[in-house]
Amino acid sequence: MRRTPALIVGGGPAGSAAAITLARGGVRPVVLERHAAADAICGGFVSWRTLERLATLGVDPATLGGDPIDTVELFAGRHRRTAPLPGGGMGVSRRRLDGLLRDAAVRAGAAVETGVTVRTLENGVARLADGGEMAGDAIFLATGKHDLRGSARPAGARGEDPTLGLRVRLLPSAANRAAMAGRVELHLFDRGYVGLVLQEDGSANLCLAVHRSRLNEAGNPAALLTELAREAPVLAERLADLTADPPVDAIANVPYGWRARTTEQGLYRLGDQAGVIPSLAGEGMGIAIASGIGAGQARLRGESAPDWQARFARRIAAPIAIAGAARRLAESRRAAGFLPVIPTSLVGWVAQMTRVGQRP
Repeated sequence: MRRTPALIVGGGPAGSAAAITLARGGVRPVVLERHAAADAICGGFVSWRTLERLATLGVDPATLGGDPIDTVELFAGRHRRTAPLPGGGMGVSRRRLDGLLRDAAVRAGAAVETGVTVRTLENGVARLADGGEMAGDAIFLATGKHDLRGSARPAGARGEDPTLGLRVRLLPSAANRAAMAGRVELHLFDRGYVGLVLQEDGSANLCLAVHRSRLNEAGNPAALLTELAREAPVLAERLADLTADPPVDAIANVPYGWRARTTEQGLYRLGDQAGVIPSLAGEGMGIAIASGIGAGQARLRGESAPDWQARFARRIAAPIAIAGAARRLAESRRAAGFLPVIPTSLVGWVAQMTRVGQRP
C-alpha cells in the first residue's frame, strides 16, 4: 500500500486548490484524477471573487481566454429582465480551467496522477480500479457531484422529486456570439432552468437543471429541449443550430442545498462534497476553490477536519440559502409573472450575496 501525507481524490478546481495550498506550505500532496482532460457538467461561469482567488493560486485570469461577463439576463416565457452583475466574471470551460489549475499544482510541487480511478474510500484508504490501495495521513475528497462508496452523501439529500443536471455544448455561432457577448443567460421554466454562457473557444455551454418529474413528462432530454424552445422564443433562437438528437451529458440526483456539517477525522470534504449550491447562482466553482484553499490552510495549521468542516458549513450557509430561495422562485409556475416586476437591484443583491465569503 502506498502512503502520502496528503491524498487528494479529484483533480478539479477544489482538489487543485488544496494541492497548491498544501504544496506551498511544505506538504507534498498526491492528487488522483480519473480524467486526463474533460469537461465536467458545469455552467462554466467564473465569478469576480473566484477570479481573484485564482490569481492568488498562480493562475492569471488573462490566461483563461474567456471574454468578460458583466450582465445577467433572465428570461421566463416571453418576459426578460436584464441586470448588471456586481463584478466582472468570465465564461470558461472546465477543460481549460482544470488544466491550468493542475499545471499550477505541479509547479507548486504537488504530484498529479491522471487516469487513476478511485472505487471506494473507507477508513482512510482509497481502493483503486486497478486493485491498488493508497492511504493518506489526511484525505481531501474532491470528487464533485460524484459520490464514492464508503463516503457518499446521505440519500435523503436528494428530495422526493430529485434534480438532474444536463449539459449540451452549442457549437460556435455568429448569432449566439452577437447576442450573448458579455452576459450570462438564465431561462426559467416550470420545475427547472437553463443557464447559457459563451466559453473561451466561442462555443456556448448550456446547462439545464430539471426535476425528474418534468423530464419524465417530456420523455427524454431532446424532447424537453424541443418543448422549452416552443415555450421560450429567445431560447429557441439559441438552439437554432442544435441537431435533432444532440449529445447530452447528465448527472442524476443533484442534492441542491446540502451541506456537510461534519466529517470523520482526517477527511476534508471539498467542493460539492462540502456543499451544493443551486447552479443558477454561478458559485459552484467559487465554493470548490474556496474550500480547497480553506481546507489546505486548516491542515497546515493543525485544525482537525471535523472542526474545519463545521466552520466551512457555516461559511457557505447564507449563500446556499439565498440561492435556494432564488431557485424555488425560478422553478415555479409563477416565475413569468414575477419577472417583469423584480427590481434589478434585487437581482444584483442575490448575485452579490451568493458569493462565498460575502458579508451583508
